[in-house]
Amino acid sequence: MAKVTGLGGVFYVVKDPAATRAWYRDVLGLDGEYGPQLNWSEETGDKPYSLISHFADDEYVKPGRGGFMINLRVDDCDAMVAALKAKGVEVLGHVDEGYGKFAWILDPDGVKIELWEQREAPD
Repeated sequence: MAKVTGLGGVFYVVKDPAATRAWYRDVLGLDGEYGPQLNWSEETGDKPYSLISHFADDEYVKPGRGGFMINLRVDDCDAMVAALKAKGVEVLGHVDEGYGKFAWILDPDGVKIELWEQREAPD
């Protein structure tokens, strides 16, 4: 049986695509011919994965617009937060949940971005 093998991209409408691409490049360091592009794999030997979650309400993605959020994996959430603040980006929250660190920002079009530094789940 055929199966889905990963997340191919996130596509959504913005007012100024060139400005949005520039923000992702300048603020998050994501660049590519057609927009922000990233490649990743697990260094631990685990299979890489992306998660698609469905919610009955939009509380988790607020104050973002459109009822969705983009989750980006980062290697050092604390350093990323410091770098974002240095660039004048408002950090909506920054927490350590034990199994991972999280921070949230909005892109220039109001899309909520969750930054996630994954750690092993506690025993």
